[in-house]
Amino acid sequence: MLNIGGLQEGVVLDHIQAGRAMDIYHYLHLDRMECSVAIIKNARSNKMGKKDIIKIECPVEELNLDVIGYIDHNITVDVIKDGKVQEKRKLQLPKKLVNVIHCKNPRCITSIEQEIDHIFYLADEENEVYRCKYCEEAYSHHRRK
Repeated sequence: MLNIGGLQEGVVLDHIQAGRAMDIYHYLHLDRMECSVAIIKNARSNKMGKKDIIKIECPVEELNLDVIGYIDHNITVDVIKDGKVQEKRKLQLPKKLVNVIHCKNPRCITSIEQEIDHIFYLADEENEVYRCKYCEEAYSHHRRK
């Protein structure tokens, strides 16, 4: 049995769909942060069969929880202080995304002006569809990978 040490201070992302941990690692830009990260892939789970877990030794404020909510709002965020879970956060689909997804419309201003932020608003929560702030181009949440 694999044993990964506990955190004294940090964040545990739990109930990640098996195989998605590296997507989250890249979306959160954890490779650019000065913190310890442990990725556990394909851990046994009674609820999910298999799951991924990410342990991050940094304050929760340094993480963009909207990105995690966009990727999978069923992920559990456990905030660890003094070696104990201090708070469990439940995520939701974010109402607004900035520079997480990019507009595919070649006529959108974001294709021409490179410095403009890519801003999307949640247009249809049930179908998880976002729309570009500038050109209204739809981006289906289900197409992400």
